[in-house]
Formats: sequence, C-alpha cells, structure tokens
Amino acid sequence: MARRLNLALQGGGAHGAFAWGVLDRLLEEADFYPEGISGTSAGATNAVVLTQGWMQGGAEGAREALSQFWHKVSLCSPQDLLGTQMPDAQLTSMTNWMLDLLRYVSPYDLNPLDINPLRGLLVEQVDFERMRAESPFNLFIAATDVSRGKIRLFREQELTVEHVLASACLPTLHQAIEIDGVPYWDGGFSGNPAVYPLIFDCRSSDILMVLLQPMCRPETPTSSQAINQRITELGFQSTFMREMRAISYTIEQSRSKYFTASSLEQRFRQLRFHLIESGEVLSTLEGASKYVTRQAFLEGLKGRGRETAEQWLQAHRQDIGIRGSCNLNELFL
Repeated sequence: MARRLNLALQGGGAHGAFAWGVLDRLLEEADFYPEGISGTSAGATNAVVLTQGWMQGGAEGAREALSQFWHKVSLCSPQDLLGTQMPDAQLTSMTNWMLDLLRYVSPYDLNPLDINPLRGLLVEQVDFERMRAESPFNLFIAATDVSRGKIRLFREQELTVEHVLASACLPTLHQAIEIDGVPYWDGGFSGNPAVYPLIFDCRSSDILMVLLQPMCRPETPTSSQAINQRITELGFQSTFMREMRAISYTIEQSRSKYFTASSLEQRFRQLRFHLIESGEVLSTLEGASKYVTRQAFLEGLKGRGRETAEQWLQAHRQDIGIRGSCNLNELFL
C-alpha cells in the first residue's frame, strides 16, 4: 500500500537543486506517493517537472525528468554562456554586483522583451495540456497578486507555463506575469510554501515540508550584504511562519479537548507534520548563490539533498502514517 504524503516545497532559486536531491531520494522508495504538492517558485518548477515525469513513467520517470530539467538549467549558467572557467569567488562577486545594480534598474528597462530562459525549459519539457487533463497529483502553485498582495493558488486543471513563471517571477529580474489581466509576482511574497491547501483539499494527514531557507540564524548580521540577505529571507519567510504558527496553535487547541464537535477539529487532530530542512547546507552560502547555476554547484546541492533525505528516512520512515516527526510548538509557537 502506498504511503500517501503531501509535499510542501519551498522556493529558493538555484537552491531548489537541494530539493531535487530530496525528491530524488524519496522517489526511490517503492511505496512513496505524493497525493498533493504545494510549490512556490523553484518548488513550483520541481512540482510540475516531477508530475510530468510521473505521467510518463511513474516514480522513475519523475526522477529522470527532474535530472533532465536541472541539467538544462546548468547549461544556462554564466560560465557556460561565456565559455570561461570563472572561479566561484569571481562568479559570486559578479552576481552580487548584478543584484546591486538591479536595485536601481527596472527589468522593464533592462529586459524590455522579458527574456526568461525558464520559459523555454518548461515549454520543452512539460506537456501542460496533458497535465491539465491527467495530473496524478493535486497541485497548488502559489503566486502573488501584485495589486492586492493576496496569494493565488493555481490548480493542476488550469496550469500553463504562465502560471509557473508567475510563481517564480522575481520583480527585480522579470516583468510581472499577467494572467487574465491580473499581474503576478513570485509566490514567496505570500506563501513560501502555502500549507493550508494540503490540509483542506487533500485527504492524507501526513505533510512533509521541504525548506530551503534556514529556520534559524543564530548570528546577528552586521555587514550590509549580510543584513540585506537576512531582510530578503525574512520577507520570503514571514507568511510561511505566520501560517504555520496559526496551524500549530489550532492543532494544539484541537488536541487539548476530550471531545471534538466538528469535522474541522478532527482534521487538525489527525495532521502529522514532517520536516526536511537544508540547515547548514545552505545557511553558509551567500544569497547570491541562489542565482549560480553551474553544473558542479547544482549537482553538489542535489547530493546534499539526497544525503539529508536519507538521514530523515532512516530516522522517521516508520513515522509516516503513525505520528508527526517534528515538534511544531518548538518551531513555530
């Protein structure tokens, strides 16, 4: 019998290769089946590519699709485009310089044609028409309504490449993605990732959160670069933290009662949360590394993701379907 497990995949640019490694290891489990997947930005691309591969060849097809996608991402790295063997330090320095520049130059001026390599990669690899008709999973792709600041979740039966691009639209790099006349930015501003649809629109009670941003940074940033990096992290983390605080509180309250009067309370009492986070793997990297897509870097992140997933499986495989494996009160309350 398949172990149904809902997945909440956080965004993080090139750091999404860590989640690729996590998914690659989970997909090796014979009884692994993701009933619902909520993804934002890089988490959204991982979600649709995994789904495409699964439609073609089950779990093994999903592994192959993810591998192909991230390999193609690496071919868009500055090193490959320039044909040079640029040292990591120099590449990071160049990326930081470009990010500083983008604070003062609008993408509407710098990139008037809104060229985005991700569009071509997705169009080439994902059959969105088939996905709308045959998706084996419930998909929830988050984007942010620019005008109202609200989260918008796009479902599998309506997905196009525009919806995924909207979820990954960083406003300093790309023009807003318009869908039905509404402009959208990166979903990380409003849900990174959104967890509530996995509670209310899925039957499985097990939810695995795959996080790319550190839950805790013990050292106070003091340099301007470190301060700006932490400000960005907090901006993309705040909605998730508030949502999980509310969920944790509701679970605590529902379980404190001897009798439950509503189906909603019963649903929250049944929830079992699990967590795989990048921890020291990504917390030591500069924010600019989210834009580094050279193959060696991405493969390295994938390897660390696989290792982390293996450790989690060794410790908590038996908890799936039985109990949660992370303490929500310590993390969020």
